[in-house]
Amino acid sequence: MTVRRRTLSAAIAIGLAATATAPAAVAADGNRGRPGTGITSVTAITQIFTFGQEVAAVAVEYPAVVNPRTLDLGTFTVSDSIYNFRFSPLEDLATRADRTITRVYTNDEATIDPDGTSEPGRFVIIELDPADAGGNTVMRSTCSGFLCYEKINPDLPTEVVQNEDVYAQPGNGQGRGRVLAEAGPTSHPLSGETVNLLADEFHYETYLHAGMAVPYAYHLPADYDPAREYPLVVVLPGWGSGYNGVNEGVQVAVDISTTAWLQEEWTGSDEDVIVLSPQTQRVGTDAESAAMVALLDEFMGRFSVDGGRVYVQTFSWGSTLAWDAMADRPGIFAGVLIAAGFPVSAAQAALIAQDLTPVWITHGTNDPVLPVTFGQTSVQVLRDAYVAAGLDPAAAADLVRYTEFPPEAYAVPDYHAVVGPTYETQSILAWLLAQGD
Repeated sequence: MTVRRRTLSAAIAIGLAATATAPAAVAADGNRGRPGTGITSVTAITQIFTFGQEVAAVAVEYPAVVNPRTLDLGTFTVSDSIYNFRFSPLEDLATRADRTITRVYTNDEATIDPDGTSEPGRFVIIELDPADAGGNTVMRSTCSGFLCYEKINPDLPTEVVQNEDVYAQPGNGQGRGRVLAEAGPTSHPLSGETVNLLADEFHYETYLHAGMAVPYAYHLPADYDPAREYPLVVVLPGWGSGYNGVNEGVQVAVDISTTAWLQEEWTGSDEDVIVLSPQTQRVGTDAESAAMVALLDEFMGRFSVDGGRVYVQTFSWGSTLAWDAMADRPGIFAGVLIAAGFPVSAAQAALIAQDLTPVWITHGTNDPVLPVTFGQTSVQVLRDAYVAAGLDPAAAADLVRYTEFPPEAYAVPDYHAVVGPTYETQSILAWLLAQGD
């Protein structure tokens, strides 16, 4: 699947069509059907934060360049569902609350400006506080017993009300300009194609192995050069982000695990990294691990990867695939980061010790899904195996590291989702990228 991009020409076409075909909506806003007035489109702009993707801003499009001097934080109201898949029942999708607006400015495209500075354009960008309860794009999908999958909500409920008149940029640069859209009580739902920051830069494809379909996402550096070799980070998600037939791409959106490797503020490095994140079907560790390794081999044959710098980061169920792959092929990864994982077996550890792979394990003290003893056990079993392979205990402890996070380390009280505090500890990601370097 190729990345879909919303071009400016497409936005204009959508906007003109909306203006031409919705005179009733324009009249309801108090513009009395006047040509060239009214909101043309409303587009959600999402961003992936520590605990998942949210609507981070809304772009409201008008038929002419907007005068930014007449805009303020009260010009609009943005409302959204308070639903959060980590805590809420699906019924909460219908419960709405107003979002906190942090910045309002104009732009020439539907995207966020890092500085929040207005530039001439037909779009008004309304930035929202990510700490708000509303705006989450990930939702529960199918469930089997207590094990539920996630997916990206295909029908985001974000709405905008324009509380104050919006004016065009005056021709002489003075005054307010003509009214582009009058204030009104109408709630405008989303009408433009959602812009997903970073997530839209991934390629989404499917790999077939032994009759199993493995959807996967990958990202290449913007200036990818096949003559260079790049480190590769393989991200193996938890159970809920595995493939269930209808939830492609959720492993990128569910939390920061995949997109962090593209951002220096997370990794502490400006080095270009290739990222690969597969969604295996939850049919058993052996089959899933074999499919993941086959995909990895095929992927490395297609792209210019430094074979000595292939890393894996796992969350929850993804750890089972990593332990299995490392036991079957010691040295397949130059470094491993296991977050809230299942315990490695003594037999697997003995095989992994043949390569003395560097491993960092993190776990939450109050993890309600996989008890903290799982992480503690893995550390001890691996260190014992490394000592048995010839390392002294101090060297084994340095090669197999462990961090345990208490509840106060979590910005969101999902104490299984230890990827949050793990990734916020920048030194851990920097350590992984330094292995094999």
